[in-house]
Amino acid sequence: MSSPGVMIDHIGFGVGDYARAKDFYTKVFRALGGDFVFEVPPEVNPTGRAAGFGRDNKPSFWIGEEGAAKPPMHVAFLARTRAEVHAFYETALAEGASDNGAPGLRPHYHENYYSAFVRDFDGHNIEAVCHLPEELGGK
Repeated sequence: MSSPGVMIDHIGFGVGDYARAKDFYTKVFRALGGDFVFEVPPEVNPTGRAAGFGRDNKPSFWIGEEGAAKPPMHVAFLARTRAEVHAFYETALAEGASDNGAPGLRPHYHENYYSAFVRDFDGHNIEAVCHLPEELGGK
């Protein structure tokens, strides 16, 4: 089952500290209503362990222990509400990410584009975005 407008099934990249990143993304995904889904062991993945995260037991985001992807990547996770954007941002900062843009409207994208940005430990620009108007996306 897919969402309207979604064309990417999953995406992933390598990280410098797999255990730290797995813990970080587990907490970030929980803030967005998702979770760690499962891990692929090195016996079946030639580049080492890989951890999948998502909602509804479907991993759509992966990290691998093959080393940090260079240059840093940008990934935007879909938040269902503006409150989830805030939870993502606060959780990420509490777990050691650095601020790259506090929660707020970015009307240069569209009038209801509400997002927050952080940099993870490898410098990746990680975003949470809600596209709903405030009356539908809560606060």
